[in-house]
Amino acid sequence: MRLCSGARVGSSAGAFDRQGFWGLTGLVARVRLKDRALRGPGDCGKLQMLKSEAMRAAAIDLGAVRVGLAVADELGLMAHPRPHLDGRNQKALLAQLSALARDEGVDVFVVGLPRSLRGREGAPAKRAREFAQKLRELTGVRVELVDEWLTTREAQQRLSEQGLDQRAQRSRIDSAAAAVLLQSFLDGQRAEEP
Repeated sequence: MRLCSGARVGSSAGAFDRQGFWGLTGLVARVRLKDRALRGPGDCGKLQMLKSEAMRAAAIDLGAVRVGLAVADELGLMAHPRPHLDGRNQKALLAQLSALARDEGVDVFVVGLPRSLRGREGAPAKRAREFAQKLRELTGVRVELVDEWLTTREAQQRLSEQGLDQRAQRSRIDSAAAAVLLQSFLDGQRAEEP
């Protein structure tokens, strides 16, 4: 199937670039076509590829020292890691996230909910729930708690595939994990579309 520009439509996953951030490397288009096909260049205007209102989402991988951050693109299709934030001062962290919500029009924050491999919640999960409540109260933005099971492991694997060693990964892993979490959330939202 071809788009008007001649680009091929695929469901290829995003890729990390050399710096360990999501990029469009090898990605032409990530669009879900709803029972429609383009038959020629004149069909471009007839295809509704995206919802009329894209959701602007940001994900947070909450850590005691570093807080991973990822933000979706304007179309709500791809997660892009941002530099990590300092997690040692929660008041300053909440202020930074409030400014992000205001400046970039964030509609929803996705906060990773850590659980044990048996699915139990401990002290880190309680901390994430309390943080999510404070973020919701401060920003007025919807906050979703999402199970972050194995997101850090997946992020480590992707960064390793880019040739980054453990030392180089250290400053990127938290935001890479937030990007994995956010991409999973975005994909789930699109799967739920009618």
